Amino acid sequence: MKKYNGKLILFGEYSMIFGSEALLIPYYSAFGEWSSVINRPSERGFESNASIRKFYNYLHDNDEFRILDLRRFDMELNAGLFFDSTIPLGYGVGSSGALVAAIFDRYKLIEINEIPKLKAFLAKMESFFHGSSSGMDPLQCYIGKPFITSRDVTPVASKSYQQSLSILNDDFISDDIHIFLIDTKIKSPTAPLVEKFKELRKDSAYLEKFDNVYIPTVSKCINSLIDKNNDDFYKHLSQLSKLQLELLTHTIPEETRNFFLTNINEDGFQVKLCGAGGGGFLLGFSNNIQKTNNFWKENNKHIIWVK
Repeated sequence: MKKYNGKLILFGEYSMIFGSEALLIPYYSAFGEWSSVINRPSERGFESNASIRKFYNYLHDNDEFRILDLRRFDMELNAGLFFDSTIPLGYGVGSSGALVAAIFDRYKLIEINEIPKLKAFLAKMESFFHGSSSGMDPLQCYIGKPFITSRDVTPVASKSYQQSLSILNDDFISDDIHIFLIDTKIKSPTAPLVEKFKELRKDSAYLEKFDNVYIPTVSKCINSLIDKNNDDFYKHLSQLSKLQLELLTHTIPEETRNFFLTNINEDGFQVKLCGAGGGGFLLGFSNNIQKTNNFWKENNKHIIWVK
């Protein structure tokens, strides 16, 4: 049975909604796969089946999803189909993205070979969960490989952005850079956080700083990481973390904000948002595993090493 991994947005959360560069990788430690309550009866299976039924109704009621075999989807749900997933909900690692990717992969009647069109279709599907979706999460879960999206041009007439996608090798990150997750033990829905962000962008001063300072910093982080220029990478990452603390304060629980002020030279790591934030995981980069482990042990936080 095919497995659909979770995802990690290394860089580009929020900014990619408005066409910035973004860098995503699979989260191999968590995945979902199709199963049936007939073969594997469980309370979680029945809950998943009922939840997916609501999503099916959304797809069925919108003509734009007619390229999916909804008749077969309906029949299989009636027969007990569910999505057996270890991807935690509300943690920013692609629980809804994996489900959307799995449904599209299983029920598509035609292939969508153009990446912009595929991303747009997956975004429409995932909007059921978040109210607004960039399509990047399900695209990552569908492709299953690290990739970077590049911002090609200014907004076109439709106010969307034309972007290209480049697949990366799994070893594109320097061996000296280690990635980890910190469990905040806080679950948070994505939609309210995204809506708040859109409200903030209506302020001209906020918009100016986000578009002309935050987004270029995202690009600097991505480019220096891929170029394996570690010193520049950590410099830009530190700037990005502080910008998130300033511009995306509503996405960072108060009890975790001090962690965004750590210093890579003193503490051996730097953290940033993971997905939409609001709790869930914090995403971190470390150049000193021992220092990093000691810090989080002292702060009674569980650390998960990704790389």
